[in-house]
Amino acid sequence: MSALDLTVPSNRGRLFWLLADCGNIVRRGLLHYRRQPVNIAWQLGFPILSVLLYGYVFGSAMKVPGGGDYKDFLMPGMFVMTMAFGFINTATLVVYDATKGVIDRFRSMPMASSAVVAGRGVTDLVVACAELGIMMLTAMAMGWRPDGGWGFLAAFGLLLWLRFALIWIGVWLGMLVPNPEAAGGLFAVAFPLTMISSIFVAPQLMPDWLGWVAAWNPISSTAAATRDLFGTPVGGGDSWVEQHALLMSGVWPVVLTAVFLPLAVRRFRKLSR
Repeated sequence: MSALDLTVPSNRGRLFWLLADCGNIVRRGLLHYRRQPVNIAWQLGFPILSVLLYGYVFGSAMKVPGGGDYKDFLMPGMFVMTMAFGFINTATLVVYDATKGVIDRFRSMPMASSAVVAGRGVTDLVVACAELGIMMLTAMAMGWRPDGGWGFLAAFGLLLWLRFALIWIGVWLGMLVPNPEAAGGLFAVAFPLTMISSIFVAPQLMPDWLGWVAAWNPISSTAAATRDLFGTPVGGGDSWVEQHALLMSGVWPVVLTAVFLPLAVRRFRKLSR
């Protein structure tokens, strides 16, 4: 190349530009949170309030199979609930970008559609790490003490694995609902999803039919597995899914990702037409 040749070499592959586009989306998302920290405070407000409500107000009336402190049972479930409710925030941010014309700008650029969707997912995972850190500090202030070591790291990874799968549900729904107000209505979906699970009450303490539904709820598997890994084992039920909670806590997110990630990318591509 001569000294006067100012042409930029174009030998960078498609993967490089995919990662570069994804990085730009992540940087934009994190800047949004930095300029509006109230969004993270709002996301954490409900879980922290729930910890105080169930831990202190209702805690003395709750039963734990096999005995034990209800707070030790509750805290891992609250971490799971925080991850589960995150898809509402994902959907709200996606539909906000769509209504403000941001998605249209992305569509007009030579960007990979998968990079836009993946960038949203990576941003939410970074925020989820911050949420989990703050929630765990709150739990420790209330007296919760997990076992350290590899079990703690594995439990943290399972929580993020669940959040990763639910992100794609949020992205897909965010491109379906018409406005941010409608996205807020997704709470009506998230609330029964978390209540009919093992987050607050063990399924074996529920009526038989409701306990069966709660046991097969994907977030129940993550809740049970993280309790074991955090050193708060609870006697499981008789169903197969409860006896293999650790296995299913890895399988359920794979199933959800396999279904909703392609749906999210396909929906974005349809918007681009």
